Amino acid sequence: MTQVSLVDLIAGARAGLLVSFPTDTVPALATLPEKAGLIFAAKQRSQDKPLILMGASAEDLWPYVKGSENELKIWQEVANQHWPGALTLVLPASNRLPPQINPTDPTTIGIRVPNSAIAQTILAQTGPLATTSANFSGQPPLQKLIEIAAQFPEALTLATTELSDEITGLGVPSTVAKWTGADWQTLRSGVIQLNF
Repeated sequence: MTQVSLVDLIAGARAGLLVSFPTDTVPALATLPEKAGLIFAAKQRSQDKPLILMGASAEDLWPYVKGSENELKIWQEVANQHWPGALTLVLPASNRLPPQINPTDPTTIGIRVPNSAIAQTILAQTGPLATTSANFSGQPPLQKLIEIAAQFPEALTLATTELSDEITGLGVPSTVAKWTGADWQTLRSGVIQLNF
């Protein structure tokens, strides 16, 4: 069980290790996009369940998607309304995306900017990370970093002493909306209610 300081967690993430930290929804398991296989292995997760690319800002994430000028405008309007926040947008992926994030359909990518100071601090220094909830596949997301450290001893987990002023997450995964080419389709309902 490895609980580490913020500095060590950021260094570990940048070195390609598996890390865990709080977000505005549920705590994340995260790693560099090209190391996404670590998450699938740790969670015993099926390859057909893609990971989310989380970034500190929308500007960090737009290079990983591709669309027409008009589509980008629509996506940016939705992002401006709900980011940072508990909304994941599933969009057509650019060729910058490592296929390990979405092994069965590398043509799409889920992206999100969390409304969490600690998560944004980490992501601003690591760049976008492949993320998912911290739990074994099919089980409820773990809420406490101490439980995550116990269940995922291979992950660097943020020490709770680093979180004195951090608001804990909502405990509900993000809303997931997919762009169909003409409209939005809600794949998972969460805190954010979308009225498309």
